[in-house]
Amino acid sequence: MDSQTSQSSQASRSPQSPHTFQVDLRGLVDLLSHHLYSSPKVYLRELLQNAVDAITARRAEQPDAPARVRLYAEGGTLRVEDTGVGLTEADVHNLLATIGRSSKRADGLQEARSDFLGQFGIGLLACFVVAERIRVVSRSARTPGAPPVEWTASDDGSYTVRTLPDEARPEPGTSVHLVARAGAGEWLAPQRVLTLARDFGSLLPYDVRVGEEAVTDLPAPWDRPYPSPATRRVALARHCHELFGFSPLDAIELDVPLAGIRGVAYVLPSAVSPAQHAGHRVHLKGMLLTERAEQLLPDWAFFVRCVLDTDSLRPTASRESLYEDETLAAVRETLGERIRSWLTGLAAGDPERLAAFLSVHHLGVKSLARHDKEMLRTMLPWLPFETTDGRLSLEEFAQRHPVVHFTRTVEEYRQVAPIASAQGVGVINGGYTYDSELIEALPSVRPGTVVAELDADTVTAHLDTVDPAEELALSGFLAAARAKLDPLGCDVVLRAFHPLSVPALHLDDRAARHEQARAEAQEQADDLWAGILGSLRGSAPRARLVLNHLNPLIRRISSLREPELIGTATESLYGQALLMAQRPLRAADSALLNRAFISLLEWATHGDSDSTGGSH
Repeated sequence: MDSQTSQSSQASRSPQSPHTFQVDLRGLVDLLSHHLYSSPKVYLRELLQNAVDAITARRAEQPDAPARVRLYAEGGTLRVEDTGVGLTEADVHNLLATIGRSSKRADGLQEARSDFLGQFGIGLLACFVVAERIRVVSRSARTPGAPPVEWTASDDGSYTVRTLPDEARPEPGTSVHLVARAGAGEWLAPQRVLTLARDFGSLLPYDVRVGEEAVTDLPAPWDRPYPSPATRRVALARHCHELFGFSPLDAIELDVPLAGIRGVAYVLPSAVSPAQHAGHRVHLKGMLLTERAEQLLPDWAFFVRCVLDTDSLRPTASRESLYEDETLAAVRETLGERIRSWLTGLAAGDPERLAAFLSVHHLGVKSLARHDKEMLRTMLPWLPFETTDGRLSLEEFAQRHPVVHFTRTVEEYRQVAPIASAQGVGVINGGYTYDSELIEALPSVRPGTVVAELDADTVTAHLDTVDPAEELALSGFLAAARAKLDPLGCDVVLRAFHPLSVPALHLDDRAARHEQARAEAQEQADDLWAGILGSLRGSAPRARLVLNHLNPLIRRISSLREPELIGTATESLYGQALLMAQRPLRAADSALLNRAFISLLEWATHGDSDSTGGSH
């Protein structure tokens, strides 16, 4: 019994035979086409990538080796020829038939991986997205005596390998033959192949052609010599229009040798939302990596579109986006500095172009300036703000007014702007994106500047008081008006102010609105919540309706003696003041306006009927 137990224990501890993963190639192709790659067109990029990497590998050992890639498309087939390093039979089994294994990770090439475009070992599989059969014929340049080898694979996962006679491929290199799968023939059509090849490979460093048509177009537009800066600007504008479909306001050079980056950022000619993700074209060692690189620039630089070539950034496995790492973060910061330098250069030497830029993209510059004191100091004389003195920069406004008053919302600004302007009080509308933050940051770059948020008390304090005797004579009218508006959480005060055409002014602040919202919630709440909300009642001032004693209409209304008519007139003034301030109306406010309007109509028509009846 003990012997059996011992044998069983030893058997349970004996090593098990390893098993090899089985790969369903059709399932993998479906995964690639629907989840890894955004479009079947990437198959051509992968073919070009393999050809270019093969030439790079050969030239690392034979610097004078030819560097040619030729593509021939005809009748639903495609052949890609390169003069690269080639493969032996052992290489074919080791690399082409092993998913995920890349020659760029093979022995002797690890240290040179940065010279290669592909590193994931799945590129050739992308061809199965458009082809049902792939045939590769290759001859190694590293092993001159090795015969040519043929590898043929089908999308069902099977492949064959055989050696060929020397005459099948006399020179080193590789040719890849594709036969289109059903419904994918358009991707192998000659014109489509040429278009894709030019899109992906226009900046490749080798001689690439589709038939007799050249694919590469070097040097890149930003690297070409031009007879003058004006000629360069025109050429880059033409390039931008061909690439992105718009004529730029300007072109910003993106030359960062330490990061291996050359390119240009084109400034958009029309405003875009800061939330809109910009798509940038990024080439990796000449090969187009993506047209939608969103993380290339800081978020504030949403007003440019970039096209550049790099040899330092890492692609993801799909080679359609950039890998987020420390290198990308450093590049993003560096490119942001280049755009920042362009802005400061305009501020120092080309104010007309800067003004044209800010008229379109001031929002982006404000976004940058609120986090960057140096940028705020540089752009301060140029950034436009809406003020009671017109559109001015903060610097101009501060020179005119000892205290820089501002409102945090557009509604508050609309309430007080006409009255404050008439009283000589300057106000800035801080209700637009970033404006309040920039106004509050003004003292940090302009020492001694006093910045204050404008509230209802400040406005009221600047309005002239009415003679006490006159106000006392109107005490009955004011008492009736206050009683009418008290349920709405609004006080009534009498002041004299300009312009005379404004009969009444509705003033409140955020504290008053919060208190009003709390009171409304308390009315609608159950006993428990009403008690809790009641305990939160603040001492903040309520909203106020400021009646203009200089206005003729107010003088006539204040002389009324009928309490009911005074109430109706007060409600009408309150509703008109709300509408003038462009404030959103609550349900109670809308009901008040309707009631006041109908009451005035009844009063007017009642007066007419009495008059008519008396005449008879």
